[in-house]
Amino acid sequence: MTDVETKSVIANAGQPGVNQLALPLLDALRSLAGQLRIVEYRLPNGCQVIDAGIDTPGGLEAGRRIAEICMGGLGHVRFNAAGRIKRWPLGLDVYSNNPVLACLGSQYAGWSLSYGEGKKAFHALGSGPGRALAGKEELFGELGYGDKGDSTCLVLEVDRIPPLELTEKIARDCAIDIHRLTLILTPNHSLAGTTQVVARVLEVALHKAHALGFPLHDIIDGSGNAPLSPPSPDFVTGMGRTNDAILYGGHVQLYVNGSDAAARDLAERLPSRASRDYGKPFAEVFKAYNYDFFEIDPMLFSPAQVTVSCLESGNSFHAGALDEQILNHSFGED
Repeated sequence: MTDVETKSVIANAGQPGVNQLALPLLDALRSLAGQLRIVEYRLPNGCQVIDAGIDTPGGLEAGRRIAEICMGGLGHVRFNAAGRIKRWPLGLDVYSNNPVLACLGSQYAGWSLSYGEGKKAFHALGSGPGRALAGKEELFGELGYGDKGDSTCLVLEVDRIPPLELTEKIARDCAIDIHRLTLILTPNHSLAGTTQVVARVLEVALHKAHALGFPLHDIIDGSGNAPLSPPSPDFVTGMGRTNDAILYGGHVQLYVNGSDAAARDLAERLPSRASRDYGKPFAEVFKAYNYDFFEIDPMLFSPAQVTVSCLESGNSFHAGALDEQILNHSFGED
């Protein structure tokens, strides 16, 4: 990233840090714990845990609120029942007026966390505003962004409680007291977990745009929508469905500066169909590669359909298409 691009991204972040913005959303989540069917408690070392689907039912509304926390208070997530996908009426609309910071600086699951070895080892990818406090990823150097605060939270897509030693390491990396750390746990088989993953439809587009080398400072605004997949008690099936909701049912619109040629090129390269692994439900692709994520074409992880609107010319460019047949198969239609 050039110095000019770095300065532009920082200029776009002309508001309080993502941790400060997420705090009132986290407080609201806690205050509605009973209504949302989530459970809050402290571990022996003082770390705060919010269980949104392990030993408690959780629900769709909990997942929606968690998704907004995950975006660092810079995004809006709403349910829609417009029936964009004929047999799956409920979907999610996601919007951010600072999509680079909301999606890449907070929501992206980019912090690799692990503790232990062998079958009992704990592995998770951390997402949410805590990433900006720790700054462990090279991405933050590219964004030219960091955050400060005395409290934070992370969202983990796990079905068990993290080891105490790992929670203490997270607190140290974030330079906060362990009592000021909140971990929100959203297993992928839960309603909340499914919702907060599908709500990453815009983030997936931003991540791929970054991988394609599109100048992040030229992405001004963004929105997306995707059908809400039904959860599954089987891990691979559930993970496949949430991915397919985006890969075959997601539609993202980006508003960008720059030339028509750059906007057209982004639109053509961004959809999931540009990947060599496009065309089968994600669970089948995963199985074909012997359940090795690193063998899957990283360019697959993107929305099915995109619209890129060039602010300087007023022209918009469209590419990709929704695939209801694959969605119906993936979502377990009887």
